[in-house]
Amino acid sequence: MPEFAAEDLTVRHWETAHGDLHWANLTAAPLRIIDWEGWGAAPAGFDAALLHTYALPVPDLARRVRAEFAGLLDTPSGRLAQLAVAAEVVQAAEHDDTHARLEPFVRRHLGTLL
Repeated sequence: MPEFAAEDLTVRHWETAHGDLHWANLTAAPLRIIDWEGWGAAPAGFDAALLHTYALPVPDLARRVRAEFAGLLDTPSGRLAQLAVAAEVVQAAEHDDTHARLEPFVRRHLGTLL
């Protein structure tokens, strides 16, 4: 994360998180979150930041996710969570296609965070 932000990156608020919250881990009617093997502690807002990141290629969906989770994402912890997710995506982009496809959207989103 220091590559993106020259600031204090100390996580001050940790919460229990799914840790891999993306569209393939959500079901429709009834809404359920599945695939919990990676759960644990993460910066507050991490799951919302991750879901938002996976929505970035679809601008209308990204705006909707952002609006729904603004109460989490528009906090110092939520901003830090978004930076953490961005760092994960950028770091993984050279190793897998999913993250490689997300990387340009994430780099654009970083422009709004920094």
